[in-house]
Amino acid sequence: MISRSQGRSATAAIAYRVAERIEDRRTGLVFDYAKRGGVDHTEILAPDHAPDWVSNRSELWNRVEEAETRKNSQVAREVRVALPAELTHAQRIELVRDFAQEQFVDRGMVADIALHAPGRDGDDRNHHAHILLTTREIDPEGFTTKNRDWNKVELLEDWREAWAQGANLALERAGIEERIDHRTLEAQRDEALELAAEARERGDEAEELRETVRAVALDREPLPQLSAGAWQLKERGIEVAAVQVWREVKAQAVEVARVAQELAERARSWLERAAERLVPERGLAHARGRRDSISDGQDLAARMRAAWEARQDQRAWQPERDAIREPARSLAERMRAAAQGIDRDALAGRAAELQQGRQAEERQRVQDAERLKEQEQLREREEHHHNRDDGLSH
Repeated sequence: MISRSQGRSATAAIAYRVAERIEDRRTGLVFDYAKRGGVDHTEILAPDHAPDWVSNRSELWNRVEEAETRKNSQVAREVRVALPAELTHAQRIELVRDFAQEQFVDRGMVADIALHAPGRDGDDRNHHAHILLTTREIDPEGFTTKNRDWNKVELLEDWREAWAQGANLALERAGIEERIDHRTLEAQRDEALELAAEARERGDEAEELRETVRAVALDREPLPQLSAGAWQLKERGIEVAAVQVWREVKAQAVEVARVAQELAERARSWLERAAERLVPERGLAHARGRRDSISDGQDLAARMRAAWEARQDQRAWQPERDAIREPARSLAERMRAAAQGIDRDALAGRAAELQQGRQAEERQRVQDAERLKEQEQLREREEHHHNRDDGLSH
């Protein structure tokens, strides 16, 4: 929420996100971010019955500010979405536009969209969009009452699910196999473990391996959100506690991904060797009906099942079995053992010993949070003084 109680305004927020110059008629301040780079696309979407002036960005957000009379009013809502880097620029615009129209504008909100490119430093896949939304109903004459239904948690959950569905549909249309999941890491991990158990019960070794690897990859903490002030301090190189925790959790996520990738490659290697060695050329005459089922065009699970079926038929062929030099237990059992040896504490220890001294870090975090709040208040006072002097805002 963009709230006056936080010392924020809708005019300043939108000026920064779209990189434009906007004057706030209520306060007389001018927010000039016209020289700011990294904004790929902007546009305003509004209900059909909205007045014509909503297409004028300065007029729109000044009227939003003027419609609020309380000093602690919530003047706007911001929704941030991460855009799939695999899509083209045009596809990303279409994805955000369709999402904003269906989820916000069709409900009666005005949506101001800004697509941002990845920063010069950091992850070059970090395409994202900011969607600034009005909080009041609008009719042909202007803004009317606030719609409290738009504040419901259930609606936020619906928006998250709708974004996942829309993004996945866009990826599918583009012929890209990657998918996103709006659910928590814990929920996804529990599902992976449940699916692995079900696969084990029905004897599907390959599926159990894949779901076990997925559970390992999801065994991490979610990346915490940084406040605008904390993010600015991070960009300046000031390491407050919130930024330190953010870096630690990100390092942990990278480490978990690396370990999961190693396990996935190991599992893939096991499966490929099983398919290639457990069905030797001399035995293909006895497994003619299964030859096509282990072709390169089939998925890993099919190859795994075909390999193990062939193994049952070729038990007497001992030399090839010895050459593999793998334990007699199943591949899934080996994978489970490998996964069980990787717990969250171990991963945290490998990521700069994240689990040590948490109580001390918590106390330090509280102290730094207070110091951060004081610094932000000081910065706001300095900016307000500067704005009063020359009408510009940093």
